[in-house]
Amino acid sequence: MNAAQTCNLARLLSHTARLWPDRTALIQGEQRWTWAQIDARVDALVAALRSLGLKKGDRILLQSRNNLAMFESGWAAFRMGCVWVPTNFRLAPSEVAYLAASSGASVMLVEPLFAGHAEAVRAASPALAQVVWIGDPPAGGLCYAALVQQHLGAAPAEATVSHDDPLWFFYTSGTTGKPKAAVLTHGQMAFVVTNHLADLIPGTTEQDVSIALAPLSHGAGIHALLNVARGAATVLLPSEKMDPALVWQLVERYRISNLFTVPTIVKMLVEHPAVDQHDHSSLRFMVYAGAPMYRADQRLALQKLGLVLVQYFGLGEVTGCITVLPARMHSADDADPAAHIGACGLPRTGMEVAVLDEQMNALAVGEVGEICVRGPAVFAGYHDNPDATARALRGGWFHTGDLGRLDARGLLFITGRESDMYISGGSNVYPREAEEVLLGHPGVAEVAVLGVLDRQWGEIGVAVVVRRIGAEPVVAESLLAYLDGRLARYRWPRQIFFWDSLPKSGYGKITKNEVRALLFERGDVQRVTAD
Repeated sequence: MNAAQTCNLARLLSHTARLWPDRTALIQGEQRWTWAQIDARVDALVAALRSLGLKKGDRILLQSRNNLAMFESGWAAFRMGCVWVPTNFRLAPSEVAYLAASSGASVMLVEPLFAGHAEAVRAASPALAQVVWIGDPPAGGLCYAALVQQHLGAAPAEATVSHDDPLWFFYTSGTTGKPKAAVLTHGQMAFVVTNHLADLIPGTTEQDVSIALAPLSHGAGIHALLNVARGAATVLLPSEKMDPALVWQLVERYRISNLFTVPTIVKMLVEHPAVDQHDHSSLRFMVYAGAPMYRADQRLALQKLGLVLVQYFGLGEVTGCITVLPARMHSADDADPAAHIGACGLPRTGMEVAVLDEQMNALAVGEVGEICVRGPAVFAGYHDNPDATARALRGGWFHTGDLGRLDARGLLFITGRESDMYISGGSNVYPREAEEVLLGHPGVAEVAVLGVLDRQWGEIGVAVVVRRIGAEPVVAESLLAYLDGRLARYRWPRQIFFWDSLPKSGYGKITKNEVRALLFERGDVQRVTAD
């Protein structure tokens, strides 16, 4: 029996443009574009790319900061039946060259600012046929704006797609080895958008406005899809700089009602004095994901903003669809049963979450094991990497590599990454437990705890602390005294170091692999080999 074809995801844009042609779709600085303008420009880009020889299934690499081209190029790729391959613009030329070669990209859209990236891609990618410049091109180069202008008024046919046709290569962060391209498909993403709208920003309409605080290449780009589906405008920051004062100005000016970000950015926003200087009463959903939020930061955000926090847990391979902790399951009061302290939420609508042992047996309530998930949001596998796909999907589950436990109600609690856990004196230690307690100290702004090899204990915990500005300077002895009675001694870090800052990824996450490397590089910790 033949399977029915699937709606091309680009229909989200065309439907909205027909329904709300004159409403604002995108804002950046003082520039605005309506849904009709965006839809017409996407059609023009489709026609232009097809004139350059692109066809269904080809890959379109994008190296750009958030801007109009970044926003509309994804929709053009979907409409063509091509695969969008956006990079994190902060990557080095060699890293982008790897993404181009591994994806088999045949065209690159790039800002002139990243000419070195384009050169590296050309050298590494024999499949690359065209480079299109988002801005003034070099002599003889193709200009994005000119191509769009030349083809305005075109009405190219939308590609017919099946459920499993890829539309987005969502590259992992590459914390272990080279980044892998998670293949997202039209059918999968139709479910993901519906699921996100139901679970993250329910009730969103054309009256709402969102703001993109992170690169559209990853989670913020997924969040933008939701707003397009409902006709809600998206505001882009005028530059790549994260300026909390400007963010709160824009929230007030445009009556922002939803946004997606990561816990470190939430922390930055609510600790900035501008949060108290601007009206943010329009904000209904501040969605945070990408890393757990420490309770001290969560409490402050709730005190400043009210019940607007929505947490979700999920990896790129399932496009965020594992659990959700909605606003009503948050509270600034630790004694309130609605606070759900430490929980990352309930299974997402239509998804099944399990905690499994090494033999893939379901563990009892409260037991720690690997968090696994199955359902329509699970990706189609890794591009050109069958071994990694087989490992990730063994036994019919997607294996997250995260450790956690379920309570009797089905709420999930993350213990940490499988790779973060260390064994000290024969006991399993999960760094997040110590981090949570240490962040409750008024003198601690940020902390990372990780295990390092030790000849006596096998491994020991090391904490790297960033002191809170304006607070009484904290020292190691006072932190250990603070841990006393709050955390079992075997879970205490045995060494504590104080740094001015912690290294973070382009998405605002603390990168523990870099913390570890710096500990050795600075001589804070001596290397011990496992004999």
